[in-house]
Amino acid sequence: MAQFFQIHPENPQARLIRQAVDIIRAGGLVAYPTDSAYALGCHIGDKTALDRIRGIRKLDKNHNFTLVCRDLSELATYARVDNQTFRLLKVHTPGPFTFILEATSEVPKRMLHPKRKTIGMRVPNNPIALALLEELGEPLMTSSLLLPGEEYPLTDPYDIRETLQHQLDLVIDGGYCGLDPTTVIDLTGDAPELVRQGLGDASDFLS
Repeated sequence: MAQFFQIHPENPQARLIRQAVDIIRAGGLVAYPTDSAYALGCHIGDKTALDRIRGIRKLDKNHNFTLVCRDLSELATYARVDNQTFRLLKVHTPGPFTFILEATSEVPKRMLHPKRKTIGMRVPNNPIALALLEELGEPLMTSSLLLPGEEYPLTDPYDIRETLQHQLDLVIDGGYCGLDPTTVIDLTGDAPELVRQGLGDASDFLS
């Protein structure tokens, strides 16, 4: 049965953030708010929790998972970026974008696209998500909370608890945070490629 924390969307309670991170470090799977939609998150090194996300979302081996980072310096540990790409990222983070980048050896192989060795990276603009990342001290392995066969992600924390209470360890109620997923931009080729149009404005990348 999932625990349910009501955390203030603008001024997250430090005690609840610490408790949430304790659950993540212990191998827990959490639903948490971002600046686009709710997401599933777990510890970067936890294979069992990652497999639980695959099971909930019915994901195949080619799915690109995302590392959610507190800032660009953390992102640079897990992805290879040249100066031009870094400048582009700097303008658009934090924000509702996921960037597909070439992964470094710091990323667990089970998280990588098996053929391309790429990883999704993002820096969210959400006080709860950033507080979790600050307390955790490392990126959060994340996937959108989009259930099989559904067009839109779950957005109401009470619905999330009712639907997934036996599959999650914690649901964080951080209020309503929208239906739109992140905009996904692939930056591994010669030119940026729009993979998914979501909440973020992709025009700067495609002009």
